[in-house]
Amino acid sequence: MMIDHVSVTVSDMPRARAFWDAVMAALGYPCVGTSDTWAGYGERAGPEHPERSYLSLFLAPDGVAADRRHWCFKAADRAAVDAFHAAGLGHGGRCDGPPGLRPHYHAGYYAAFLLDPDGNRIEAVCHSDRP
Repeated sequence: MMIDHVSVTVSDMPRARAFWDAVMAALGYPCVGTSDTWAGYGERAGPEHPERSYLSLFLAPDGVAADRRHWCFKAADRAAVDAFHAAGLGHGGRCDGPPGLRPHYHAGYYAAFLLDPDGNRIEAVCHSDRP
């Protein structure tokens, strides 16, 4: 995995947590810590586990500009992509592309796109050519 860690800003932590808890759980990434201004998902990398990835949410009390930033998360299979999309829609997200094949990337590229409650664009993708 290329990404070691990433941080996303949100304007309302309880609302963001409901959304991000749901979509990260659908992909198998646990919430590992929270406060009133922060939440973390996944596992931090270190000398013993350099393969790990981590996502942080940080409260931006002055608001968030939805500027088409984009983060894509790997899904274990197509069912996880579907679950990611359904979880996001059920927790305040908006569809920015339903689950399905995107053959213009490659024949097995199966992905779904969401906008979180602050307009951050996220994606889940499975690269397997198996349904």
